[in-house]
Amino acid sequence: MITFEIILFILALLTGILLYWRESKNNYLFRLINRITHSTEQQMKPSDRKGFLFMQPFVLRLVFVVILVLVAYLITEFLTPIRILDIKYLSTMVVGILVGTYLATLIVKANESIEGSQEIIDASIKKGKDLLHDLTSEEEPIEPPKKTEKKEERSARERLKDKGLLK
Repeated sequence: MITFEIILFILALLTGILLYWRESKNNYLFRLINRITHSTEQQMKPSDRKGFLFMQPFVLRLVFVVILVLVAYLITEFLTPIRILDIKYLSTMVVGILVGTYLATLIVKANESIEGSQEIIDASIKKGKDLLHDLTSEEEPIEPPKKTEKKEERSARERLKDKGLLK
């Protein structure tokens, strides 16, 4: 039965990645439940991206995953003739989904940092092209600034003599 646990863990891992990725794109279900359970003043703002798994601390993520696994267990227990689920399989599913959500967090963060760095690279290339165009364009040469003639200054000794401090 170890093989079944490994298969179940891999499926739960993939499910966790899929759930997190889907929720990072659209948190419609969380918003719907938020609208149902909260008054108008306490509802989420449209700019808030938080979901059941996305942008949640570990404890709340754990609670939501356990509720999801228990609901799935109850559905399979009462609506299908399958009766092989045990507590070790439920815990394997919970751990697999949690690990999957954290792996998906790494994937989403890495993707965002790659996209952000791509914009920086594009801006640098554009600046380089502009600089190269400015250097190669045939415009009037820039005249060097004209030198202003300095009037001859007297030495410090002469100035002190003028003030009467030196003989």
